[in-house]
Amino acid sequence: MARLFGTDGVRGLANDLLTPALAVQLGEAAARVLTEKSPAKGNKRPRAIVGRDTRASGEFLDHAISAGLAASGVDVTRVGVLPTPAIAYLTAAHDIDLGVMISASHNPFPDNGIKFFARGGFKLEDAGEDRIEALLTAEHERPTGAAVGRVIKGETVADQAYINHLVASTGTDLSGLRIAVDAANGAASKVGPAALRAAGAEVLVINASPDGLNINAQAGSTHPEQLQNYVKFVGADMGVAYDGDADRFAHYVRKDKIAAAAASGRPVVALCGKVWRPQRDPSAYPVCPTCKSIYEQMSQSPKGNGPRRPRFPFGGRG
Repeated sequence: MARLFGTDGVRGLANDLLTPALAVQLGEAAARVLTEKSPAKGNKRPRAIVGRDTRASGEFLDHAISAGLAASGVDVTRVGVLPTPAIAYLTAAHDIDLGVMISASHNPFPDNGIKFFARGGFKLEDAGEDRIEALLTAEHERPTGAAVGRVIKGETVADQAYINHLVASTGTDLSGLRIAVDAANGAASKVGPAALRAAGAEVLVINASPDGLNINAQAGSTHPEQLQNYVKFVGADMGVAYDGDADRFAHYVRKDKIAAAAASGRPVVALCGKVWRPQRDPSAYPVCPTCKSIYEQMSQSPKGNGPRRPRFPFGGRG
């Protein structure tokens, strides 16, 4: 039997491979793995957060995995539509035991996926995923009475916390910049433009009206030509196009060159490396491309003209 988890969680056609029943099982199994590692102390139950992108199937998968977690004694906060990096950040910043993101990233809207973040905001290791898969259909004793988990909603608080984090992390005033954003009708439709505005930029937005069916549809980082045209049309200084869960982007500047962070992003990463290099030790602050992204292109740069480039497995663990 093929491994259920791929390079970035469980992903497949929603309501076919990825059914509500499977989501409940994943929630229950993840809760059991969680309690194996960190047993509940006294009346303090483990905590999880669950976020999603804008796919219609995410609505029922959100409820299903939350039900599986709570039925196994985990308190769940459903934070609604947020980018994948937001779930990683919130898991770490609020000392959450488990983060869950429901998304199929840049895939077409009929697909969906479930990925897990361990304490600290890091993606679950292979061993943890294997343990979850092994427990999917195993019989177990479920908690009852006051031992069951509770489910609450926390969209507004989570949105603002992530926006504040993004603005504080840059420490840069964007006043005077006109930035065009293509939100791909995805997870960054709200918080992406809001964060740029909070940093002072004038923001012009396209493809930020998700209806559950239009995520990534001829929009976002997989269709950067729309952003190119929009930047020229509105006279923006630059443009940013996200993918469905906003864990990758493409950007466009007035020199008519696209730089895609996930596909052909050597200019972006090299620039980041040069920004750090004069101020930091490049051996201590390396740029870390993934095997399937831009490592080979970066390796074409002249030696000594950038930061150290260790190589990491595809899927974003780190």
